[in-house]
Amino acid sequence: MLNVELKIPYKAISSMIETEPWGFESDHRFMNAVVLYELDLQEGYNAEAEGLMILEICKDIERRMGRNCEVRHDERGERIYSDRPIDIDILLFGDNKIDCPELTVPHKLMYERDFVMIPLREILEKNKN
Repeated sequence: MLNVELKIPYKAISSMIETEPWGFESDHRFMNAVVLYELDLQEGYNAEAEGLMILEICKDIERRMGRNCEVRHDERGERIYSDRPIDIDILLFGDNKIDCPELTVPHKLMYERDFVMIPLREILEKNKN
């Protein structure tokens, strides 16, 4: 579905891995994968603006698939994680760094999550240029 939304085919997709939930307890397991897109961006593009546009596409897909996108926090201000039908994260955006309230790239927790790093390493190894 994301192919249609971005109007370009993805360049590669990793294997799916099944994992325990991260950051909370659940009776459900999660399916995880990484998808690589190669975007044709114009010279001098604004990484933050482009990243936010892609983030909105991802959030729209999540909403249409039944995700409640409300983020909840505990009394210490820590995010409360829970089951959800889908979670799309932007991990990297080329060599760009984006740090705004809506989007942080590289994804700030990806290095702590094997369910992200294993498929990410797989796809990057397959697509070295």
